Amino acid sequence: MADDVRMSDKPVWRIEIADSCIGSGSCLGAAPGRFVLGADNLSRPVHTESGEDEAVLDAAASCPMEAITIYNLTTGEQIEP
Repeated sequence: MADDVRMSDKPVWRIEIADSCIGSGSCLGAAPGRFVLGADNLSRPVHTESGEDEAVLDAAASCPMEAITIYNLTTGEQIEP
């Protein structure tokens, strides 16, 4: 998937899901192919690191529990929420 390719001119993000996830699935709808529900019906990123991806930002913004956190691996900055 092209979203998983690290580009030297783009920051690389780390995606984390907090224990507050309730498995609503909004992230799956906002970012198809980037999140899955595990056997426990809670969300997990398909890949914990990715290049810049607007759909992943949309998924974080759509999470009702604000359980998706995105960090810039280059700067350590928290990008979302």
